[in-house]
Amino acid sequence: MRAAVLSSHGLDGISVIERDEPRPAPGEVLVRVETVGVNQLDLNVIAGRGPGTAARLPRVLGLDPAGIVVALGDGVDPARLDEAVVVKPNIACGACAACAQEREADCPAQTVVGVHRDGGAAEIVAVPAKNAIARGGIPAEIATAAVHSVPIVLNAFETARVAEGDRVLVTGAGGTLGRAATALAAHFGAEVVAASRSVIAASELPEGVVGIAATDAAALRAQLSERHPGGFDVVIDVSGHGPTLGAGVAALAWNGRAVFCAAVSDRTLELDTLDFYLRRKRLIGVASADYAQVRRALDLVAAGAVTPRIGARYPLDEIGRAYRGFAGSPPGKVIIDVS
Repeated sequence: MRAAVLSSHGLDGISVIERDEPRPAPGEVLVRVETVGVNQLDLNVIAGRGPGTAARLPRVLGLDPAGIVVALGDGVDPARLDEAVVVKPNIACGACAACAQEREADCPAQTVVGVHRDGGAAEIVAVPAKNAIARGGIPAEIATAAVHSVPIVLNAFETARVAEGDRVLVTGAGGTLGRAATALAAHFGAEVVAASRSVIAASELPEGVVGIAATDAAALRAQLSERHPGGFDVVIDVSGHGPTLGAGVAALAWNGRAVFCAAVSDRTLELDTLDFYLRRKRLIGVASADYAQVRRALDLVAAGAVTPRIGARYPLDEIGRAYRGFAGSPPGKVIIDVS
């Protein structure tokens, strides 16, 4: 089979080569891959930095493959053969207190497809059967675009207990996670403000959503203070930018909840601690999702509540070019067509 293998750190360390097909261990399935995404975590693995340092080379890349189950390991339900699936990247340990309570997103020992084990930028990938989630009639590329981003955002909304009529601010609204958060907030009946560094066309926002463009955190603070002095019940921050997250927390109303769902590139976070204390604010980090949340998120995608945007697409043989052009790609998920 063909696979995109990282043999040494750096973009020049990626090559598409022939490898032996994996065999499914007990409790695993083999998936014939149709699509896989390009992710920031892939770039961390390629660079050997941050969470990417956990990868041991050589490593097949690819976090979020979608395809068809073609083989089963011992103990897997035979009915799963030929099932259309998409892979949840985070594999919970199944043995800790969080897993026992079906809070797999909080598992402290979870591993990641494409980081701790070979990923889905290959014609065949072996994954735990529990992580191969049925996608029904969702096309492979949409399932790949949705399986990591939409469940994380759904986890953020459920953690913050977003209710109909809540005033919700989404910061970083122009990216993949931000667009999913904006769509879900509108679907749940919230009053939504979508903030980004550049203007989002009104035609790209759900009906009733207000867009704000601010080039920096200071400008965002000023706009929010002037236009929304009453503050927000919930802030969903997917900007990955510490000062922007700080501006969001500052804009919370009494008993407001802020959830951030992106690895913060600027690690400096400044808070007015007295305001945070007196106004009963809360700040929560969400980095993955429970298995049940993945299934619920895919149901929302199937129902049309949120449709992930597809940006550039590349064949597997050009995956190196996809990573090189990732930063400058059109808005939306970058997809690798494997087969």
